[in-house]
Amino acid sequence: MSTRVDHNAIKFTQVSLTVVAVGAFLADLPHLVGVLALVLAVGTARPQANLFRVLYQRVVLPRGWLRPHLVDDDPAPHRFAQGVGAALLAGAWGALAAGLAAPGWALALLVAVLAMVNVVANFCAGCFLYYQLRRLGVIRRAAEAK
Repeated sequence: MSTRVDHNAIKFTQVSLTVVAVGAFLADLPHLVGVLALVLAVGTARPQANLFRVLYQRVVLPRGWLRPHLVDDDPAPHRFAQGVGAALLAGAWGALAAGLAAPGWALALLVAVLAMVNVVANFCAGCFLYYQLRRLGVIRRAAEAK
């Protein structure tokens, strides 16, 4: 299913999550990783409730800081990638809460690095995973699932 997807909204989310994840690491605030995981999980389940998307639409766009970059695209791989990011951040937060600082921060920073790879190089690792799983039949499209 192809619809119009705002790629600048996606990149805004990725830059925002990178800033929060790296800021949490530098300030040693592991609870921010849990909050970030929750924000991404909510945004995956209900994209219109994504905090970063709301900021993008209500603050960034009206002030003209960015303009929409609408592309014919399937939103499903992007949502899947966001869900993977939420799961990894939840795992990071769990590790940090259990006192496992090194693996916890490594997972959180991995998510930040992968987000920035998408921003800088236009390579979405989560989308790549989505397409590979779909090719293997693990993920079926909504129309195919019915």
